Amino acid sequence: MISTNQFKNGTHIEIDGKIWKIIEFQHVKPGKGGAFVRTKLRRIEDGSVIDKTFRAGEKFRPVRTESRKMQFLYDSGEAAVFMDSRDYEQIEIPTATLGDSMQWVLPNADVEVLFVDEQASDVQVPSTIEMKVTQTDPGLKGDTASGGGNKPATLESGVTIQVPLFIEEGETIRVDTRKGEYVSRA
Repeated sequence: MISTNQFKNGTHIEIDGKIWKIIEFQHVKPGKGGAFVRTKLRRIEDGSVIDKTFRAGEKFRPVRTESRKMQFLYDSGEAAVFMDSRDYEQIEIPTATLGDSMQWVLPNADVEVLFVDEQASDVQVPSTIEMKVTQTDPGLKGDTASGGGNKPATLESGVTIQVPLFIEEGETIRVDTRKGEYVSRA
């Protein structure tokens, strides 16, 4: 059994026969009353997200997870298609289940696919990735009074993030995938 004290982001637990992934959690110790844990959970079946509060020390059944290296082939609209590099078997994972993680993955990229109780359920994206800027406006000198400032830039995966004014089209930048923020030049 796993207790609320052992919660980690990304851990899978079973509640009422359904499997949930812990997206984020927070231990709260109010001045009056017992401690509790506030969580944000994503259901593996359909990707729906809920907020749930548990009493501190509550116990849950941990779910067996396994990670396999697979190649992302393409997005069919309804699902993302992956190929196992060992036996060339192809699997589809519904895009609703994957959430925002696929916006950081390019076709033919190798990713870690997470299997929960032998069922493909999630893609583990590195916390930082390097991607090329495909479109951004030129940064003009004198745009800001303090020398800082940001502008929107579209990356090769199609996602748009804010970057500093000195970033130009064609440059490769490092991005924090958890927050969707610019980190540095690559």
